[in-house]
Amino acid sequence: MTEPKRYRCAVLSVVKHEYVPRGVAAHPRCELVVVADDANQPDWVHQRNQRFADEYKIPYVRDVERAIAEYNVQVAIVSSQVERHCDLSLRAINRGLHVIQDKPMSNSLADCDRVVAACRQKRTKFLMWNRNFLPAVLHAKELIAAGEIGKPYAVHVDFYFAKDAGPPKGTRPLEQKPMDWQAHQIAAHVDGSDGGLGQRPLGELEIEGVYPLAYIRMLTGAKVQRVFARTARHFHQVNVDNNVEDLGSLSLEMDQGVTGTLCIGRIGKASHPDIGEIKLHVLGERGGLVISEARPEVAVYYRNQPAAEFRHKRLANDYDYLLLEDFLHAIETDGDTILNALASRDICATVESALESARNGRCVTVPVSAG
Repeated sequence: MTEPKRYRCAVLSVVKHEYVPRGVAAHPRCELVVVADDANQPDWVHQRNQRFADEYKIPYVRDVERAIAEYNVQVAIVSSQVERHCDLSLRAINRGLHVIQDKPMSNSLADCDRVVAACRQKRTKFLMWNRNFLPAVLHAKELIAAGEIGKPYAVHVDFYFAKDAGPPKGTRPLEQKPMDWQAHQIAAHVDGSDGGLGQRPLGELEIEGVYPLAYIRMLTGAKVQRVFARTARHFHQVNVDNNVEDLGSLSLEMDQGVTGTLCIGRIGKASHPDIGEIKLHVLGERGGLVISEARPEVAVYYRNQPAAEFRHKRLANDYDYLLLEDFLHAIETDGDTILNALASRDICATVESALESARNGRCVTVPVSAG
């Protein structure tokens, strides 16, 4: 019997979410063989890359193109600063590699369009890392597909992360300078709250919006056509100082007659006993669903428990493995991934339109991809 094909993977920068390459490495058909980045990156970038390479006992090469050429790789994993996501993905795609990319896809819709076009031209597969394979979300998808609630016509998502982002709003003394975004994000790497790592400040919609918008897309099959949004800098001083939201609400007009709403925020660790309030409501012609994203879970409490440890443990959670199974299946059958380049681009377009709506107070039409 022929052994299933194994894929050699290059990690093109690993300065943000290490859980992406770690998730890939845990799949038995994927092997991390090299970490690579551009030589002109700052020292802190090289230090993080080198530390990850040392942990996996693989080389760190300060030349992306040379690493791709010399290590016979088929897959690139991108988890760099946000501004570099599409650049690194494009360079890999143009050399025939399939790409797994950290979120957000980009803070530039034009860059997203270039990735979509390159994937089409080179016939490569793209997977945006996402949470669509969490057990509760998958169960909801199965129930909808089985017709249990009829055709969905409305969906609402609460997506509140109970994470801090530095000092609370209003705590910076007037004599102190405003907080520097990139310096704050570099320091936030310690506790994993550096989702907006990059030079340009990002609010919660750009950092986390891909997750709930991907849920809505998967469960309804509908695309967003118009959006109306309101945002606020309500919780964290770094958001106030950099004029980016930590709280937002969206109303979505979608095709197929579907209406959507989304509330999103980084609400602070003290606001919730778990990772946050993440819940989906789907209304269909014959019934409705309420989905708690974290279920199934069990709460664990014991003496001398570390204060920072999550008390709630998720169970039956194989979404890393399922994401890789989906990605490899797309490669081997010439199919689509659960969140491909075009779908990821459309989510970025929705977020960009929502931020425009929040600025001007009007409903905004979401730009459609030329593809």
